[in-house]
Amino acid sequence: MIAGPLPPEGSLFSHLTVGTSDLERAAAFYDTVLNLIGLRRRAVTPDGGPRSACWVAPGQLLPRFYVYEPFDGDVASAGNGGMVAFLAPSHEAGEQAYAAGLAAGGTDEGGPRLRSHYGDGYYGAYLRDLDGNKLHLVFRGDLPMQPGGTSFTQETVRTVVPPSVTTGRS
Repeated sequence: MIAGPLPPEGSLFSHLTVGTSDLERAAAFYDTVLNLIGLRRRAVTPDGGPRSACWVAPGQLLPRFYVYEPFDGDVASAGNGGMVAFLAPSHEAGEQAYAAGLAAGGTDEGGPRLRSHYGDGYYGAYLRDLDGNKLHLVFRGDLPMQPGGTSFTQETVRTVVPPSVTTGRS
């Protein structure tokens, strides 16, 4: 086992990325959508790779969401079956972000509504960004929220899902 710094509590990802063929246009789209669910754009330090824009929750280092120009210089394309799901702090915030995304040129993939087949209180909307990347704006009313945020811990998951399901043991 390699020892190193632990990720922030509740963090599963370092970052997620989608591609774009027009960074300025994509950054304006994501500013419009992501600001409504509490994410803010942060400065990106050039590292020799393609140009990008980045969003993160205020006061957090990770996880990050990036929009990149493709490394190979080709036109960006959306992945078939790929999707990024953003947590919204409320179903109202998810609705507002979805509406803002459509107003900013995104396309509908399934309007905001309760989606009980995913869990009691699961409320979400689907849209595609300007490059065709599929996004999901979701309020997870089916899982307990942590005070002051949208972070879930293994302990709170155990209150909803029995340990035998999360670990395979009773």
